[in-house]
Amino acid sequence: MQNLGSEIVVATRNAGKVKEFEPLFRQKGIAVKSLLDYEDIPDIVEDGDTFAANALIKARAVALQLGVPAIADDSGLCVDRLNGEPGVYSARYAGEPANDEANNRKLLEELSKLPAHESQSDTLSPARFVSAICFVDAEGRIISEIEGYCEGEILSAPRGDHGFGYDPLFYIPAMNKSMAELSLRQKNEISHRGKAIQALWDDLDKG
Repeated sequence: MQNLGSEIVVATRNAGKVKEFEPLFRQKGIAVKSLLDYEDIPDIVEDGDTFAANALIKARAVALQLGVPAIADDSGLCVDRLNGEPGVYSARYAGEPANDEANNRKLLEELSKLPAHESQSDTLSPARFVSAICFVDAEGRIISEIEGYCEGEILSAPRGDHGFGYDPLFYIPAMNKSMAELSLRQKNEISHRGKAIQALWDDLDKG
């Protein structure tokens, strides 16, 4: 595997993401720093039209400002019955300032405007979480670009108190639980972000 060193900067101020990244990198002996440790770095404009584009924008901006390799994740929820929305707008689906509760409420409101779903279950639509990971060197050159996915369904009401974002509405049929009902270890084993990081290790092993 390409040597990542003993520390890596993840281009996010999302404390929930940092919490998930830490054990995934710790198992490789790598400590995680994030933009929460670098308050002087200004907000990065994420104006890409795909998760991969936004991940590259964030990773490259941080690498060039700090002069160190950086990793970024851009992730979100894609709901089939909403033609893939909220997609790259997941974090700010309900507008600014970003608010998980408001985003979840808007998602249910948008689904409620659609014709009644044929299913009699408590789920409203198939959906998937997507995570695009981009790893760049200190000059902003791409070392690896990877995506991970987690398939599930949208619940008609939130369940669970763990995680963040749309986790309380994202149901995993095979586990009969929402993402917010899983422990951090369970979530990292099956989540889009966990799968993307594992794919990153596999990709770097080839290098």
